[in-house]
Formats: sequence, structure tokens, C-alpha cells
Amino acid sequence: MDRSNKPAAIGVAASLPQPTVTIHDNRIEATLPSGESVQVYLYGATVTSWKLANGEEQLFVSSKAHLDGSKAIRGGIPVVFPVFGPPPKNHATSALPQHGFARSTNWEFLGKSTSESLGSDKSKTHNAVKLDFGLSSDMLSEEFRKAWPYEFGLVYSVTLSSEGLETSLQVQNKGTEAFEFHVLLHNYFRVKASDFTPSLGVNSLANAATFFNLQNKSYTDKTDNYALKTESSPAIAITQETDRVYQDVDPAVPVIVATADDDSAPLSITRQGLNTITLWNPWTEKAKGMSDFGDEEYKEMVCVEPGAVGGWQTLEAGEFWEGSQTIRPRL
Repeated sequence: MDRSNKPAAIGVAASLPQPTVTIHDNRIEATLPSGESVQVYLYGATVTSWKLANGEEQLFVSSKAHLDGSKAIRGGIPVVFPVFGPPPKNHATSALPQHGFARSTNWEFLGKSTSESLGSDKSKTHNAVKLDFGLSSDMLSEEFRKAWPYEFGLVYSVTLSSEGLETSLQVQNKGTEAFEFHVLLHNYFRVKASDFTPSLGVNSLANAATFFNLQNKSYTDKTDNYALKTESSPAIAITQETDRVYQDVDPAVPVIVATADDDSAPLSITRQGLNTITLWNPWTEKAKGMSDFGDEEYKEMVCVEPGAVGGWQTLEAGEFWEGSQTIRPRL
């Protein structure tokens, strides 16, 4: 029977490109259809690469960094937990190494999830991929378990989108007694060696990268016998060894990293639950004394480290704590 009104064929729409995730023995790599990519080593759950769609690398990893699990990775975004810096005496963390154990322990890859959303440009749909990593007390070495015998669980999420990179850490107290801890995300950002220009003084270099929104904040100057100072400059330039911990920095106000030859900001960092900012560059002499850092590589990097290290965070039995950062490039 010939039907005059045949139903039209149902078209099969081509599936939209999706993020790809590749699992290697020791690292996870994810790439968006638009070209952005991220790489995370299971050792320390350390993000070692974050590239924009144009292939431009945003993170610094030393040419001498150990990537075989023999030592914490020098560069990328190491996770600092449960203590920042050398552990204080007469504290529960006293027997731990500097910066704790999270950055020097193998984590478990918990899986991926993908999503689509409207970005700041409402006419475009943005893909995103989230990679989750886990670390718990029973995954620690016997040495670390003995040094810090608390029951805990960490979930570290790395979310890549076309608009930026977000990393978040959730801490759970799985035991029956409270514990104290620090958290810090140790960002090593890559800067071009050309951003360093000669300054006044013998054998001195001045980094043309400057940092904004820290003016009037109190900071501890570790290079000056831990003196407590107040930042007077609206635009901070690094011209010598720098190791400062800025206190009570509003997480909602972005810390801006800009360059002298660019009026717009290459990077902005907003946070949740992280109200300290550490600025660090080893400069000439300290760089020479670091076996996993090139003598001249201080010209290629700067550390801007959101954390919760102004005091100890206390977590009661069964409770959760979470902190995160969102890094956005110039778009």
C-alpha cells in the first residue's frame, strides 16, 4: 500500500567529540576536544602538565625532577598534607618529612567524569573532565603510618575545562580522635626567561612577572628570620630569594599574575577554604644547592601556593574538610 504521508526518516546525529582520558602505568592524561590537556602522576597525585588549546604549557617542572617515584616531583602542583614546611617540634607531625607525605606517596586513580556546560561566553558549550584520586591511611608506608597514626581519607579532584584548571582536596577523619593538619597546593607556574630583565645591582635579575591583590596583607618572611611584615606594594615583583606566607587572603578575591608587557592577566587564582598565599622563588644560591633543580631554572618559574597554613585545621572524628583553587588563564 502506497502511503501518501510517509514518516520521515529519523536522522542520527553525529556524536559530539568527548574528552579523552589515557591511563598509563604511573600517570593519567586527559585532553579536551578543544585541545586543552592535563597530566597527573599517581606519585603524589602531582599535576605535571597543564596546556592551553594553543599548546602553551602553564606549569613548570624542573629538567632534573625525579619522575620515577624516588622523590617528590620538583614542579607541577604537588599536594602538601598534613604539614607545610619543616614540622614543628612537639607536634603530632614532628616525625614527618618537610611538606608531609601526600606528595611522596602513590595515590589511587578513582575514575573520571565528564560534563558539558555554558562558559563565560554563553554562546559556546564547554567540555570538562574531572579526574579523581584517592589516598587513605592504609595506603601509607609503615614509616609514615608510624609517624602519623591517624585514620584519614583524601580525595583529590583535578578538573580541566576550556576556561581553566580546578584542583580540590577533601579530607575526611575516619578515626575516633581529632587531628590537626595543613593543606597547600604548591603551584609551580612557568614564566618565560625573557620575563627576567637586568635590574640595578651586581648579578641581579628582576622578574617582570608581578602579583596583585596582596597589598596590605600581613606576611611571614622566611628569608628574614620569619619576621612578620605588611605588604606595601600593589604590584609585587620578585628580585631576590623570596619565601613569603601571606595571611588572611580573601579566597574570593583572585590573586593575579601578570607580566610587565601585558596589560591583561595571564593567570588568576581564586580559592575556597584556602586563605593563605605563599610566594616562593629560590633565586641564585639556593637553586644551586638543590639537586633536583637546575642552577638557572629559577628564571623560568615562580610558585604561587594557595593553602590553609596560617594555623592548624582541626578535624573531629567523622568530619570532612575541603579546599580548592580555580586557575584561569587569559581567555
